[in-house]
Amino acid sequence: MAGLTSALLLSCAGICAGNTNKTGKAQGVASLVKSEAGDFFLLVGTYTSEQGSKGIYLYRFNALTGKSDSVSMVEVVNPSYLTLSPDEKFVYSVGENDDKKGAAHSFLFDKQRGTLTPINSSPTLGGSPCYITTDHNGRNVYTANYSGGSISSFRADEEGHLSPVILLMQFKGNGPDSKRQASPHLHSVMHSPDGQFLFASDLGTDKLYRFSVNDASVEGQPSLERNSLKEFIMPPVTGPRHFDFHPDGGRYLYVLGELSGEVIVFDYDQGLLTQKQIIAADTVGARGSADIHLSPDGRFLYASNRLQADGIAIFSIDPGKGTLTKVGYQLTVKHPRNFVITPNGKFLLVAGRDDNRIQVFSVDTETGMLTDTNQSINLSKPVCLKFARMGEQQSR
Repeated sequence: MAGLTSALLLSCAGICAGNTNKTGKAQGVASLVKSEAGDFFLLVGTYTSEQGSKGIYLYRFNALTGKSDSVSMVEVVNPSYLTLSPDEKFVYSVGENDDKKGAAHSFLFDKQRGTLTPINSSPTLGGSPCYITTDHNGRNVYTANYSGGSISSFRADEEGHLSPVILLMQFKGNGPDSKRQASPHLHSVMHSPDGQFLFASDLGTDKLYRFSVNDASVEGQPSLERNSLKEFIMPPVTGPRHFDFHPDGGRYLYVLGELSGEVIVFDYDQGLLTQKQIIAADTVGARGSADIHLSPDGRFLYASNRLQADGIAIFSIDPGKGTLTKVGYQLTVKHPRNFVITPNGKFLLVAGRDDNRIQVFSVDTETGMLTDTNQSINLSKPVCLKFARMGEQQSR
């Protein structure tokens, strides 16, 4: 039963499988990358195959015009989710594979040349890692392992090398849906804006987990406090997948249920959550809600839905309460597993896994509505999008 869920913390320092030395093959440009006002790097994670994508792709994207150019790529198997170190010197990706091949990968990010160079890989010890994040100082890296029902914790050194897993958090339990919730399915991990807590969503048990973070952690020791686990119970068959904090100091937390197709709104205060609203993002019962993000100015929330009526639900946010009002729905490319908003809030890019392209929408910053710019990026099975600064250029 879901109520029996517990976490088993396994210290892996010195006993777990060691790192492999080679992540993949870098293929990049030899000359320096020139940038213009509004230019950012766009990093794209993919599902790979013999006939399709081969790894992580790097583009130059202009956040003033919506135009893009291909820069380089690096080969790696199934890098379905990416994150950058806080200083953007390193890129970390999952390798979303089975129990024996699931891994976290590390890359050196040379912004001058626009290349990603493999550093090393480390097994997650949990199957199908589907999400990866770092803490605010870039020294600790975590993956959410979907089929493994676990969270893996790594240390990253000053050169971007990932340690073997130093802590494996294995969860137990299930949910009411016998097909989709027969066991724990960790789907995302994210730090609170104040950096004091690590939150994780478990689609399989309808729970959001919270761990306290110990910033005083030393080399080879986990940064999470072992006995600090707190469970927040979601409504039955929510299937919590991704979540996002409000940019205004994280006053509100928004959780998207993959199975329920609903956004659950919480007040957030020093690690505590108070539920205040549930509102539908998927109104056709597709049971495939995927990604959720807030606009940089905190005025709008977007949530993607797959399987039927593939698209993005658009909500306005009450500035005083944080509650949502649905204001629109935008149809998109098929299977919008992931999307991203430019740092200036002017464009929203959707990774269409089953249409093999990234759709570029302009954003009406007054209404939140989306308009297709017809400037799509063609790429086989894109599933994760991340922006990075290009030199000192910022959009204006």
